[in-house]
Amino acid sequence: MGFLGYRRPDGKCGVRNHVMVLSSVSCANGVVNAIGRALPEVKAVTHTEGCGRGVADVEITGRTLAGLCNHPNVAAVLIVGLGCEFMKAPQMAEQARASGKPVETLVIQEEGGTKKTTARGIEIARKMLAGAAAAEREDCGWDQLVLGLECGGSDALSGVTANPLVGAAADWLVAQGGTVILSETTEMIGTEEILKKRAASPEIGEKLYGMIKQHTRFVKDALGPFASMVISPGNIEGGLTNITEKSLGCIIKGGTSPVNEVVDYGVAPSASGLVIMDTPGSDIFSLSGMAAGGAQLMLFTTGRGSPVGFPTVPVIKVASNTDLFNRMEDDMDVNAGRLLEGLTIADAAGELVALIKRVAEGEQPKAEANLQDCLSIHTVGPAF
Repeated sequence: MGFLGYRRPDGKCGVRNHVMVLSSVSCANGVVNAIGRALPEVKAVTHTEGCGRGVADVEITGRTLAGLCNHPNVAAVLIVGLGCEFMKAPQMAEQARASGKPVETLVIQEEGGTKKTTARGIEIARKMLAGAAAAEREDCGWDQLVLGLECGGSDALSGVTANPLVGAAADWLVAQGGTVILSETTEMIGTEEILKKRAASPEIGEKLYGMIKQHTRFVKDALGPFASMVISPGNIEGGLTNITEKSLGCIIKGGTSPVNEVVDYGVAPSASGLVIMDTPGSDIFSLSGMAAGGAQLMLFTTGRGSPVGFPTVPVIKVASNTDLFNRMEDDMDVNAGRLLEGLTIADAAGELVALIKRVAEGEQPKAEANLQDCLSIHTVGPAF
């Protein structure tokens, strides 16, 4: 059947219809936030990048911001720049216009300062909101959905309840022709042989194996004898003892499907089915990369309790245990702890799939309703 979504000019389907006001550089964040305060209906998206970085980080930031602008959940974009930065608003706009959506830019130094830019931005964004309001949902197939998978604040039950449940939902979507992105390469350390065997081709298997080994070397170089402990204090308090133990639970989120592609951070998959994206283990960096890669909806498992969401993508929170679900009922959407109380994985997966459909069609999960909007772009080099 599929879901009711917003069909974009490039043929992609969004599950939301946001007008996004985005800074091209951190120096423009104040104006973006001012527009957001005046028009709470827009998504005011800021970040810490856009200038003073090396070539590798400029490339990562550029494709991440381009991916967010071209995202199917976004109906229109206003990009606000300063004027003297490396990541300039007009160039970003040219990339965004490739999706066919309305795109406008403002440059603070050319508009005469922050107050004038803010006033002009409010005017532009208000018109964009009116245009977006005219859009109507229409039938979209499940093959149009890209689902991002994340885990954070894990405990010893994450790999027993929440992650296998998400894996069952991932397998269901893959069977419908959809795409699933599994991220957090650091949290795959120790599972490279397992994932290599699941690759759809020897080439994909070698790329995946090499990617995980590269992260392993990086961790060993940085932490030395403590490399196996590259997990958070909360993970340890929750009952996990080392990174391999966490990794075995992490990869279950990807279900049992073959790995059809491996992509870099913020790169949109070209293949359907299960795709692995090279991201760090940090939750917000990972969410940002998958959003830039086109994920319209995300499933986020947690055993300790993480409330974070993403500005333009709804994030469904899956609690690994009943105690957490009850303690943080305002932040959790699904109680996977019921799997320890007699609920079957098949029934739980059916409920989760039904929730995915409702959220895809407009129901707000807790992180979205609570405006727990978090975005951070991954960087690999020094700042200058």
